[in-house]
Amino acid sequence: METLAEEVASRRTFAIISHPDAGKTTLTEKLLLLGGAIQLAGQVKGRKLRRHTHSDWMRLERERGISITTSVMQFPYGGCLFNLLDTPGHEDFSEDTYRTLSAVDSALMVIDAAKGVEERTLKLMEVARRRNTPVMTFINKMDREGLPPLTLLDEIEKKLGLLMVPFTWPIGQGRDLLGVYHLREDQISIYRKTGHEHAGVVDRIQGLSSDAGQAFLGPSAARLVEECELVRGTLPSWNRKDYEEGLATPVFFGSALGGFGVRELLDAFCAFAPPPRAQWSTTRTVEPVETSLSGFVFKIQANLDPQHHDRMAFVRLCSGRYQPGMRWFQVRTGRSFKVADARTFFANARSQTDSAVAGDILGLPNHGTIQIGDVFTEGEQLSFAGVPNFAPEWFRRVILDDPLRSKTLARGLQELAEEGAAQFFRPLIGQDWIVGAIGPLQFDVVAARLADEYAVRCRFEPLPIVTARWVESEPDLLLQLKSRLAAYLAHDHLGDLVYLAPSRVHLELTKERNPGVRFHQTRERVLA
Repeated sequence: METLAEEVASRRTFAIISHPDAGKTTLTEKLLLLGGAIQLAGQVKGRKLRRHTHSDWMRLERERGISITTSVMQFPYGGCLFNLLDTPGHEDFSEDTYRTLSAVDSALMVIDAAKGVEERTLKLMEVARRRNTPVMTFINKMDREGLPPLTLLDEIEKKLGLLMVPFTWPIGQGRDLLGVYHLREDQISIYRKTGHEHAGVVDRIQGLSSDAGQAFLGPSAARLVEECELVRGTLPSWNRKDYEEGLATPVFFGSALGGFGVRELLDAFCAFAPPPRAQWSTTRTVEPVETSLSGFVFKIQANLDPQHHDRMAFVRLCSGRYQPGMRWFQVRTGRSFKVADARTFFANARSQTDSAVAGDILGLPNHGTIQIGDVFTEGEQLSFAGVPNFAPEWFRRVILDDPLRSKTLARGLQELAEEGAAQFFRPLIGQDWIVGAIGPLQFDVVAARLADEYAVRCRFEPLPIVTARWVESEPDLLLQLKSRLAAYLAHDHLGDLVYLAPSRVHLELTKERNPGVRFHQTRERVLA
């Protein structure tokens, strides 16, 4: 039987960072295929005729062929147990994605070889770099025409400020793709176009200068040798410390659709990606191999199973070992309770588990008693570093089709806000419900889920609001602010005061006229 330290050392908890259409969902399925978690992949395109991709389970996701929520998938590979948090890749998604990055120990960045670094990747990388998250890079779609490899590396380095350390190098590109050369292993992996649904077996040749290698490469041999010498001479060499501190990224080339170059990537995750790391609390550092359990809630999902209208809290374990029947202490409420039915996940599939350690993600069924940011221990008063809420960029007024459903609407919006699907606000003046979102797709998500899960039908109207700021000050100054600016103030779903700015000019003038009031673009709360 493995010791606690051995189990923790085997965990690899990571998320995927990408822009829409970079191939994240396809790559996710190839990782699951290699791990034996699934036997057959659903192709992303043409979903009405083919299988739905395994990590997209919400009805709206299946209809549109995009990932909206964060799925959690566990699979074994190479002596490690991977916890993959599959974050939305669509350009409009919620801060649920940002919070997910607080629950991982490393990340995988997927780049489209034809497009390079794109906007959504930049935003996600900003969050990852705040936490010094180690990042590996997979440059996808090398079987299509795209930017030259050196151009891609130069662009990534300039835009993201990361040192690029290629582990593999492409032999050709697009129609001329022959394979990839593993710079560290001196090994050629041969590219063979296979069916989309199966992970093809990769043929390998050991030694670039071997007779077999030279025969396979033919006229391409001299060019590959020259490119490899250039790469080794001009790009940084591998330094594990730089990677672990988020300064350098190992780079792999391949094709997720063909399942090519993915095994090399997964091998590197086993060898180099960090196991669960220490978590910093307000009082001390919590080590993952401590015997006493601790963890925090980074996500709430309402109605994971529409048949049961349930709520599931996703808990990242930071230390200790979970066993059925143990008692957990909820730091925020001071309440202790018995946990007998914690779950592990595979997309929407879930099962009860007998054991879990630091790095694992557990699901706790509940009826609204658990919030995002809650910390659980076996009795210790712990508070972890906060996870931010971001100011919405889009605002809409909710218009109910049936005004008699207002109480159900209130419950639905409260639960969706708690899980991070969107934010909602109640103005100090009037009876409006205002929904705030990171992108416009979230309004479709909210409307679809209100209809499906709460039998509430509504539509949205635009509002003259450009941004929001959480307001903080002394009580007397807040009272003065409320008396002067009540028309622009609201409470969020937690009851915190928020200023809804009708314009950037109004925001700046309001800040100038209220020097004793702090206006926060993010709300960073200590997890307790």
